[in-house]
Amino acid sequence: MSDKHYDALPKAHTTYANIVKSLLPIGNSGKISKDQLPQATYYVDDLHIDQSNLDDYRKICGFADNGKVPVTYFSVLSQTLQMNMMVKEPFPFAMLGLVHVDNSVTQYRPIGERETVAMAVKFDNLRDHAQGQQFDFVTTVKSEAEVIWEGTSTYLSRSKKSDSSKKDNKSTPRPVTVKPAVNADGVHSIFEVPEDIGRRYAFVSGDFNLIHLHPLSARAFGFPKAIAHGMWSKAKCLAMMDELPDACTVDVSFKLPIFLPAEVELIADPVAQLDNADDTCEFGLYSSKNDKPHLAGVIKLQSDR
Repeated sequence: MSDKHYDALPKAHTTYANIVKSLLPIGNSGKISKDQLPQATYYVDDLHIDQSNLDDYRKICGFADNGKVPVTYFSVLSQTLQMNMMVKEPFPFAMLGLVHVDNSVTQYRPIGERETVAMAVKFDNLRDHAQGQQFDFVTTVKSEAEVIWEGTSTYLSRSKKSDSSKKDNKSTPRPVTVKPAVNADGVHSIFEVPEDIGRRYAFVSGDFNLIHLHPLSARAFGFPKAIAHGMWSKAKCLAMMDELPDACTVDVSFKLPIFLPAEVELIADPVAQLDNADDTCEFGLYSSKNDKPHLAGVIKLQSDR
């Protein structure tokens, strides 16, 4: 295991040739120890944003073309580094068995779309969960020596565990999400999620996980229909809200999958109420048919660095 430095982001198609091998079950199906999580860090030392890809990302998520990098965009760019780490390092989980359960991004200042930045990605924080084990991908974006953006994506690897291991498990139960009343000053929108959004977003993000692409490929992995990407749903919610503060953290927990096509309902507090570090803006995405939650998020102010 050693750190790797790239001159540019790896192309997604160059990684997928090796991904098939990573989808196969590994020999060790039991609990793994923390020192088995790869310790390498992958870097892109001079990252120039592809303007065409950024434009496509804005369009599919609904972000304004305002010269700034959307707050969720570096999470998308980091995914090709993450995939390379999972196929090139001794990664102890099957990739397709991973469930994206949480995502947190922090922007410390507005980031211009033509800035040259440095990106680093690493694994962190392997821990037990009632359904298996969780770990984090941690992404850091710098401008020279200044950290301007940080992100953490949490994944769950499900595994069968004995009753005794479940009894001893120390993971905190995930809170139940209940659809709130609509805030008259906030955002309330019901909108359609088209059947092809998974395929369209895959070409923009580089995430071609088969569960997102077509009902047939999704069924092969236990889903009745294709499901929307969690990071698309997060970005779509933020794009439909008021302009975010220059420095903020956006935390999201992914709940029930969005089976495509779907009709969903966004309910959000007003972003304008964020006046100090103690204030929060909560938002959620729900099924318009039965009120079940797809996503629960919160926005907080961050102090400038």
